[in-house]
Amino acid sequence: MRELILGAARSGKSSLALRRAHDSGRSVIFVATARASDDEMQARILRHRNERPSGWRTLESPVHLARALSQADDRNAFIIVDCLTLWLSNVLCDANAGVPQFNEVAWRQESSALRDVLPTLQADIVLVSNEVGWGIVPENPVARRFRDEQGRLNQMLATLCETVSLVVAGLPLTLKSTRG
Repeated sequence: MRELILGAARSGKSSLALRRAHDSGRSVIFVATARASDDEMQARILRHRNERPSGWRTLESPVHLARALSQADDRNAFIIVDCLTLWLSNVLCDANAGVPQFNEVAWRQESSALRDVLPTLQADIVLVSNEVGWGIVPENPVARRFRDEQGRLNQMLATLCETVSLVVAGLPLTLKSTRG
């Protein structure tokens, strides 16, 4: 089972993913993509860690997600990836000298590797991602490119997942379900 959970910031995506994992009755591996780059992110990461049961395994993978998923794969496991938006940001932008630069080669490699590994996984997996393209068109090229790549990533993953859910105000709406 592969599910993509989409929604806006603070919509309840992560909470739904946690419920899915808890209800699975399987051993859970939480693949975290965030980097603790400042005090706010450190606090956010700690808050999310505290929301998860202590028996769940956490695997940090800010960039090499496909490799992490391959290593974590187990037919008796339930994997949560939270979140793909941070992963995209980590892969796509290289903060050399404080100036974001797109790393085209890394993005092509990492997104292709994710596309290739997902169908091979034996574990159940939930991928959490933001829908960022519903607002104002960003004024700068870097932000527009990020929005575009996020939309393309979500579309690609939606084709690979049996279930796609949209979460708004904590309420999930099933957009796609091919499970019998």
